Formats: sequence, C-alpha cells, structure tokens
Amino acid sequence: MTLYNADDLTAALGELPDWSGDTSGISRTVEAADFPTAIAIVDDVAEAAEAADHHPDIDIRWRKVTFTLSTHSAGGVTQADIDLAHAIDRVITQHATS
Repeated sequence: MTLYNADDLTAALGELPDWSGDTSGISRTVEAADFPTAIAIVDDVAEAAEAADHHPDIDIRWRKVTFTLSTHSAGGVTQADIDLAHAIDRVITQHATS
C-alpha cells in the first residue's frame, strides 16, 4: 500500500471535512444522541471495517465516539484509511437521520 504524502492527504481531507490529522493517522469524533446510538454506530462501523478488512481504533466515552485510522502495516495513512473514513461518515449520517 502506498502511503499518502502531506499534499495527497490534504486533498483527501478536503472531501472529509469532519476528519483531521496528518500522514501518521486521521481521526473524527462524533457525538451521538445517546449512548445506545453511539454503540449502534460502533456496531455498524465494525461491520464496514470487517467487510473492508481494515479496522479503526475506537474510543467510546458515553455518547462521544472517536475513530482513528492508520494503516499500521504501512506506517501511516493509505487509501484504505480514506475509504474507511468515507464509510464511517456514511454510517454516522445514517444514524443522524434515523
């Protein structure tokens, strides 16, 4: 897998406005309506991560969930992280409107 350089990452994050970070990793924190919704988001992200065979670091604190992405085997951010970030955004949007 090819690591993103700073310019590539800046361009990719332009399409992921809720994400931030650098070439070592990107993250997003979301605040759910309540704790069960936060857990439902994590459950759905887990399914997407399994399907992609790429897994985020997840920190849950009541209704705040932080997702951190990095391709550890490559040593930084790759396309797999950007793809999963988009999938996580779709899950979050789905739960915000359900």
